[in-house]
Amino acid sequence: MGNSFGRVFKISTFGESHGKGLGVIIDGCPAGLPIDEDFIRQELQRRKPGQSKITTQRKEEDECQILSGVFEGKSTGTPIAIVIMNTDQKSKDYSHIADKYRPSHADFTYQEKYGVRDYRGGGRSSARETAARVAAGAVAKLMLKHFGIEINAYVSQAGHIKLDKNYQELDFSEIEKNIVRCPDPKKAEEMIEYIDLIRKNRDTVGGVVSCVAKNVPVGLGEPVFDRLHADLGKAMLSINAVKGFEYGSGFDGVSMKGSEHNDAFYQDGDRVRTKTNFSGGIQGGISNGEDIYFRVAFKPVATIMTDQESVNQAGESVTVSGKGRHDPCVVPRAVPIVEAMGALVLADFLLLNRLNKLEE
Repeated sequence: MGNSFGRVFKISTFGESHGKGLGVIIDGCPAGLPIDEDFIRQELQRRKPGQSKITTQRKEEDECQILSGVFEGKSTGTPIAIVIMNTDQKSKDYSHIADKYRPSHADFTYQEKYGVRDYRGGGRSSARETAARVAAGAVAKLMLKHFGIEINAYVSQAGHIKLDKNYQELDFSEIEKNIVRCPDPKKAEEMIEYIDLIRKNRDTVGGVVSCVAKNVPVGLGEPVFDRLHADLGKAMLSINAVKGFEYGSGFDGVSMKGSEHNDAFYQDGDRVRTKTNFSGGIQGGISNGEDIYFRVAFKPVATIMTDQESVNQAGESVTVSGKGRHDPCVVPRAVPIVEAMGALVLADFLLLNRLNKLEE
């Protein structure tokens, strides 16, 4: 239960952090979509561990292999299976917590729910599972590209360091030019220095990833319970360490008056536009053709390199020591994950809108 996402463009992921590997089954991808394997690999490289001094030092190349659903470079309309093998597991790093509950981890809840848990790196609850999502999201992005839809995410906050610029002021081509994935070079340097300081202090810090989808057609979203923003919220909140989601004006909108917040319509050539976009491209749960933008809040990584008090499975007081390889801040590597989940939602709604085959 709970290992699948989507209705028409549907994915099911499998695998654990320290198992032999992980992967994804993509069902519902239309036939005839060109599948660029190099692009899928590039997306996985953006998420992989060991990228820089401000990410975990686990060394996984995250090479993927497509097992089915693709023939002569195009999707066949049958399930696409992609696997990613694990190569740098160090399970012994976790033997000390085999019967201990790490603070703010899923150790206790998994043990109580299933009566058994894979303590090696968190098993199925590990963020390593998101590699499978990124692979599937890459396929979804290829489909979105066919319809001219672009999706870009970036780090807009690391701890207390915040990028206050509107996304329309930013150059998205700058995102991949620094290790924190912030499109403002000056603010990026501040974030990098701060995260590295946190790392040296053997602690962790959270942050915010902002995301923008452009050229989304009008009409994506289903009333009442399958609203577009509701599915985007579910997608983002399913990502490890996510604590918050807001779209459009979000929580800032509560301090505005209706006369300030309302998005007035006007005719722009052959399409209806809005003068402002506090709605975040979605009204009544349905896309209105404007940019869709949202923000995703990530908590500090729960594993810290200092001792913490906890209990074991017998209910005895114990000390949990921080060991292993972990991110001091998850947001730089979360950028492609946020993009992937956003792409999966949009691909699903495109197909729900009866776009059952790729148009020429």
